[in-house]
Amino acid sequence: MAEYDYIVVGGGSSGCVAAARLVREHGARVLLLEAGGRATSMLVDMPAGFIKFLKGHPYLTMHQPVPQKALGGRQPIVPQGKALGGSSVVNGMVYIRGQADDYAIWDDETGHAGWSFRHMLPYFTKQEGNQRIGGPMHGVMGPLKVSDHIHKCDLSYAFVAALQNIGVPFNPDFNGGRQTGVGFLQLTTHKGRRCSAYRAFLEPVAGDPNLVIETDATVSKVIVEGGRATGVEYMTSGETKRARTGGEVVVAAGAYQTPKLLMLSGIGDPAHLKAHGIAVQVDLPGVGQNLMDHHEVPVIAATNGAYGYHGEDRGLRMIKNGLQWLLFKSGPVTSNGVEACVFINPDDPGADASIQLYCVPTVYMDSDTVRIEPTNGVTLNSCLLRPKARGSVRLRSADPTALPVIDNNYLGHEDDLRLSIAGLRYSREILTAEPLKGMVAAELLPGTGAVSDEELAEHCRRTVKTNYHPCGTCKMGRDDDPMAVLRPDLSVRGVDGLRVIDASMMPAIVSGNTNATALAVGDRAVDLITGTPTLPPAPLANRLPETVH
Repeated sequence: MAEYDYIVVGGGSSGCVAAARLVREHGARVLLLEAGGRATSMLVDMPAGFIKFLKGHPYLTMHQPVPQKALGGRQPIVPQGKALGGSSVVNGMVYIRGQADDYAIWDDETGHAGWSFRHMLPYFTKQEGNQRIGGPMHGVMGPLKVSDHIHKCDLSYAFVAALQNIGVPFNPDFNGGRQTGVGFLQLTTHKGRRCSAYRAFLEPVAGDPNLVIETDATVSKVIVEGGRATGVEYMTSGETKRARTGGEVVVAAGAYQTPKLLMLSGIGDPAHLKAHGIAVQVDLPGVGQNLMDHHEVPVIAATNGAYGYHGEDRGLRMIKNGLQWLLFKSGPVTSNGVEACVFINPDDPGADASIQLYCVPTVYMDSDTVRIEPTNGVTLNSCLLRPKARGSVRLRSADPTALPVIDNNYLGHEDDLRLSIAGLRYSREILTAEPLKGMVAAELLPGTGAVSDEELAEHCRRTVKTNYHPCGTCKMGRDDDPMAVLRPDLSVRGVDGLRVIDASMMPAIVSGNTNATALAVGDRAVDLITGTPTLPPAPLANRLPETVH
């Protein structure tokens, strides 16, 4: 049986960062196990290509949650990346860190153990290679390339102008300390190509003899002996294997699969484990609880002209755009299809944003209950930044190949529904502002007949969907928190030599796309694992808003 210094379970964003640093900087012998394969499709490199994955692809695991009570039994699909690079090879590439107060919650939840924004910022800037923005809030030399859109369509420009015309300030940098405002998004791309976690971090060390990567490897359990994680059992090519470690097992399998693996290993709620015939190793009732996910609801309008991307992915237009990307890395294929957004608070415009509202320059409808004909149009998706409802991840059975039972509990808190309705009303206000107003022909969804709160609530229940940001299912916290799965150093309570470093660790969801945060957490985790001093907090108290802690 092979032995390693560290075994990393999951080759997603945080797993790529951790494995690469452990090998490159610490000379460790690392086994990285990934359930998916290598992402070889050209669509991965194309920023617009991820849209082709959304309905299903070998690089995705398509989870169907239990019937959602607040949605009248709907079961909106929730995908998860399944390839080296994880969701960073199939996501929308948006680079957002969240608000300073998100990390203040983390710091409070962990007894001020160094998880504030000032403590996290050095890890963001260390990783970042920003095309345009430097200074104290950004890095320009890091391996994770961050850039502006090469191509922006007319609808995106009109959206940004319309928001300014109703009094919303232009924000040139959503990661500059103040998130509120309207502007253009930055992406994890470089010269028109996706920059995934695999490309940025793991690929440069892929040839190192200390790094062993096994793909198509499903880990069935963490081996716990005498209260310590000593290895893993995994299945590959129809064979069951074991690997041992003298150091740690580092789990980075994602917010759905990480709690599943812990439970299969006997770590979780005893009653649930016993119901599946699993011997209890550690009583941790918080495993699989506290599931959070950003979710969004749309307002869709037809336009009176071709201002966006309708039809650009079909026929001769698709061939032309594909050739332009292949030859010059320019044109519509360099866009992720969401070039602009606004961060707003409909309850208090002067407060921190509670909604991220995307402008999608086409008719975009991803619902299992609503169909709408494609046409020239625009979709304004209102995404709730801090949902209050909490869901769960449970075992379906003791079979490691069975998908977990997921309950996202969308709109399960009345305030989530209230804010979603407020986002719809705000979207309608945007559509009446010039220059967007002059481009809009008619509202298609929910339709001008839906006016009352109850009518808009029904629209939310019929159309709400994931924004692909599950987290929190193995949250970190203080020892006096009975639902905390992890200590503030990301180690699993009650087990030595076992750590969780992916988005499962979040005690509260961050206000925006979660990939950048997962990468930074994976980086900080290496310092915690190896006992290396963590990076000193950024001296930014006088440069950021009062909300920074």
